[in-house]
Amino acid sequence: MFCIVKAGVSIEARLLVLQNLGRQVEEKWIWKHLNFELHPGERCAIAGAAGTGKTLLLRAIAALDPIQAGSVLFQGKNLSDWFIPRYRTQVLYLHQRPALLEGTVEQNLQAIYKMSVHQSLKPYPLERDRILKYLSSLGRSADFLNRPIHALSGGESQIAAFLRALLCSPTVLLFDEPTASLDAQTEQQFEQLVQFWQQEDPMRSYFWTSHDPEQLSRMTDRRLRLDRL
Repeated sequence: MFCIVKAGVSIEARLLVLQNLGRQVEEKWIWKHLNFELHPGERCAIAGAAGTGKTLLLRAIAALDPIQAGSVLFQGKNLSDWFIPRYRTQVLYLHQRPALLEGTVEQNLQAIYKMSVHQSLKPYPLERDRILKYLSSLGRSADFLNRPIHALSGGESQIAAFLRALLCSPTVLLFDEPTASLDAQTEQQFEQLVQFWQQEDPMRSYFWTSHDPEQLSRMTDRRLRLDRL
């Protein structure tokens, strides 16, 4: 496995570091000795054939799955030194099939404020205008917030989950085939929203997986490639 390293980035600027990372499933190594550095403002693809563990890597970075070797560092701190619920708000994994609560889209957005780890967030009424601005960039009105979750399409559910994630103001987003359920027009709008989110803060970076090579070319400028062992 190898990565294409972006030239001219200082070591001091490291945001997230993978050191000799290894993942084993049923005594078989999926990947090991994986080293990579993500820097502020970067857009990085995780590429590789099916079965090379792209989703497993995203989940390991998000502290959702165990790793059997190596370590993950974020902002200079080892993952083991982070309060994990806090870490997951800053390094946030967007699932292919997001889990949403019963109720409306807006109720799902408001639900994150019930968690103690999110007490430092700006109150939702102050953030609602930002959500409406995001929706406008997707060509959707405020009525979307009133939609019941059970009435959403797969693509609309992904949009709702993304909006909920943005309320946490993450520094690193982990996109796992984020537009697989979207039509071409909404996919384009989703990509524009991601770009808008990143431009709001120069520290923000992301990893992105996709089976669409054209999308990877559009949305990323650096690549971590996983190969079969």
